[in-house]
Amino acid sequence: MSEGVVELDVLSLKERLDRGEAMTVLDVREDDERAYASIPLPPGAVNLHVPLGEVTGRFEEIREAANGRPLVVYCHHGQRSMVAGSWLARRGVAEVHNLEGGIDAWSRQVDPAVRRY
Repeated sequence: MSEGVVELDVLSLKERLDRGEAMTVLDVREDDERAYASIPLPPGAVNLHVPLGEVTGRFEEIREAANGRPLVVYCHHGQRSMVAGSWLARRGVAEVHNLEGGIDAWSRQVDPAVRRY
């Protein structure tokens, strides 16, 4: 855990999405990774894609998308998302979660239809 960021395991995220909890999910992977596979989100969840290298320049967009909702950040395995989440939390974004194990864990534990790479 990094200061201001709480690890969230994929099964807990699935439960929260299934309950219809309002949240913003931020994918910080590159465009080609996202084109290959992404976590399917239900209606009501805000789905945002901002590659890690663009997070600082798109801070206001991310902050506005979070808009008081929990912000779950994910990448392939969880390292890039922790970097992004920590940076966002240090700048005042509240309730930032890092998806533990990233999309790879989602594919292995929640939805094997999501392709692994």
